[in-house]
Amino acid sequence: MSLADEYKRQARWRNWEPVLRLLPLRAGERVLDIGCALGDQSAMLAARGAQVVGVDANAELLAQADRRAIPGASIIQADASDLSGLGFDPVDGIWSSFTAAYFPDFGRVLASWLQLLRPGGWIALVEMDDLLGHAPLTQTSRLMVDAFYEDARRHPLGGYDFRMGSKLRSLMERQGLTILEERGLDDRELSFQGRAEPEVLQAWRDRLARMKALKDFSASRAPGFEQEFLDALSREDHVSRCRVLALVARR
Repeated sequence: MSLADEYKRQARWRNWEPVLRLLPLRAGERVLDIGCALGDQSAMLAARGAQVVGVDANAELLAQADRRAIPGASIIQADASDLSGLGFDPVDGIWSSFTAAYFPDFGRVLASWLQLLRPGGWIALVEMDDLLGHAPLTQTSRLMVDAFYEDARRHPLGGYDFRMGSKLRSLMERQGLTILEERGLDDRELSFQGRAEPEVLQAWRDRLARMKALKDFSASRAPGFEQEFLDALSREDHVSRCRVLALVARR
């Protein structure tokens, strides 16, 4: 299954409406959707009257987003770590979902994004925290997960911060943003309780299959981790500590 197909499947388990209702969005505002992927949120923002520019670095995902020809939205390819070359006039709003964690130095990246936001404009960030934080797991597996998070964050070829969700508020406040709202979002794939639905369990199998770095890291530290994790998701007493957090702020 391609990444685009996985994203399409996962879309049914995201819960965007509560955070979209929080946005101080007015019809006609220019909004930048950073990390737009297939354009799902660009379409949702445009449907609420925004003039949206969706930005992503993944050519495969952008090709599919572009083919949708979303009314009120345009799609461009750019590296979210440096958008200085876009040549935009300041926008009224910035939306970014599940993108911040790809930048362990997100404070610097956020500062660069805010150069594209007009004074008084708004920004909404959505990110998860503790993706693999599911129980019950053995202590060996839990310690391995914590060590893997740290290894991923420090990876010299491009890290990923699995704890980014819990860091967003402080990073935003350091940039002088005023937090308007902070919410946890229900998510049927990432932060559910009890036994996983069959399709959700398969989605996790596919997610773990493409996480080669986790496979390599766990091989010697927690052999059998993948099956143990999937077994945990299948239990009635499964508990998720993973959270999906949404923050809305004003510059």
